[in-house]
Amino acid sequence: MPWEWPVGAACAFVLALVTTPAGVSGAVLLLPIQLSLLHVPSPAVTPTNLLFNVAAVPGGLLRFWHERRLLNQLTWLLVSGTLPGVIAGAIIRVQLLSGGRAFQLVAAGVLLPLGLWLALGSQRLAPAAPESTRRGRCGIWLLSLLVGTVGGIYGIGGGSILAPILLALGYSAYEVAPATLTATFLTSIGGIVTYQVLQATSGGAIAPDWALGVFLGAGGFAGSYLGARLQRHLPERTLRRLLGLIACVVAVRYVQISIQPSPSARPTHATTA
Repeated sequence: MPWEWPVGAACAFVLALVTTPAGVSGAVLLLPIQLSLLHVPSPAVTPTNLLFNVAAVPGGLLRFWHERRLLNQLTWLLVSGTLPGVIAGAIIRVQLLSGGRAFQLVAAGVLLPLGLWLALGSQRLAPAAPESTRRGRCGIWLLSLLVGTVGGIYGIGGGSILAPILLALGYSAYEVAPATLTATFLTSIGGIVTYQVLQATSGGAIAPDWALGVFLGAGGFAGSYLGARLQRHLPERTLRRLLGLIACVVAVRYVQISIQPSPSARPTHATTA
């Protein structure tokens, strides 16, 4: 057994354990570990990361299901926007865009102040959830559609962007986490399917590292399940600060990606988190 397999499983377990209570899969943070520590070739990183999401996130969803917290109105709003968005974004990326990373800087500019605000002990901005009105529901749907589309174009994860914005709008972390993880899981499946269809029609093939992906998924599944179980024992303020810290780390990661060599010199890495 290559040493990368158990080490990858251990890293995936820790990341999922820490990020699941905040509603983030951790895939965007797993990417640099795959590249620098596990030495996954860059063309295989994208599908391996998606494979991690598909295998790991159900652990947290299963726990939320047992606690009867999985399906709610926010979940359906996010899924109904991000799923068609990621499909449209993938098509736009292949058919119309040859590259570009400008959105990573925009996302970092949004996430960093939000993350600092949440990490420094923010209070809720809204006394009631925005979805209680038709305008609020429409706004959340449009937001999820935009994030899903941009995610399909640039490989930016939806959960890492949606979760801090929703908390800033006044949603509870206990409601946000199941919703954003469900959206991440379904959009990862949609992204994989769309990616394969587009590759079949456009030519070329990039296969994931299946063996490593299985170990990453197994470690992530266990960490995700335990993280979801741990969430109900954490106070709201702690969860908000945790998500704020994760948002800051993701923002730094997006800045790092944006200043790396252009796609013409090196393949673009897509992540969904």
